[in-house]
Amino acid sequence: MALIKNESLFASLMIFVALFGVVVGGTVHNVGDSKGWTMMGVDYEAWASSRTFQVGDSLVFVYNKDYHDVNKVTPNNFELCEPSNPLERYETGSDTVTLTKPGVHNFICGVPSHCDIGQKLQIVVLPASLGPVAAPVPRPVRSPSSFSSPSPSPLADSPVKNGPRYQMGPAPAPHSTASDSSAGMGFYSLISLFSLFILV
Repeated sequence: MALIKNESLFASLMIFVALFGVVVGGTVHNVGDSKGWTMMGVDYEAWASSRTFQVGDSLVFVYNKDYHDVNKVTPNNFELCEPSNPLERYETGSDTVTLTKPGVHNFICGVPSHCDIGQKLQIVVLPASLGPVAAPVPRPVRSPSSFSSPSPSPLADSPVKNGPRYQMGPAPAPHSTASDSSAGMGFYSLISLFSLFILV
C-alpha cells in the first residue's frame, strides 16, 4: 500500500515539475551572439540594451578559455574592472548562467585589461512573467437616473451582462503589481493542482 502511495506521489510530483517548467521556462541569451564573449568587436552595452532579461532566463558565455574567463562581480568591482573578489567565476569556455534573482547583474573578464577594453556586461533582470492575462476593463460610472431604460433588454438582469468585462491585450509591464499578483496566482494555481494530484 505504501509503495502505491509513493508511486502516486512521485507521478504527481513529476507532473507538477513538468507543468511548472513549462510556465517558468526562460529564454537563452547567447552573450555577444555569434562573436561570443571576447574583448573586441562586440559592444556588450548595446547588446544588452536590445534584450529583455527575466528571472528564469539564462546567459551562455562562449569563449576561448586560454584567453578569457567570466566573473560575476559587484557593481563597484564592475566599475573598477576588479576581478579579484568575484561573486562567481566561470572558466570552462562554454558557461551557462541561470538568472535566478531580479536586479542588476554584472560580468567582466578577469584577464588584465580585457574589462577596460570593453569585455564587460551589465544587465537588468526583471521578475518572471507568466505571459499575457485578461485584465478587467473598468465599467463606466452611471448616475441613478440612467438605470431606468424605456425598453429593457431581456438580458438586463443577466449576470453575464452585469458581470465584469474582460479585454485581451498585451501583458502588463513586468514591474507592475498586476504582473506580480498574476504570477503569484499562477504559482498558487499550480500548487493547488499539485495538491489535487497528491490527494488522488
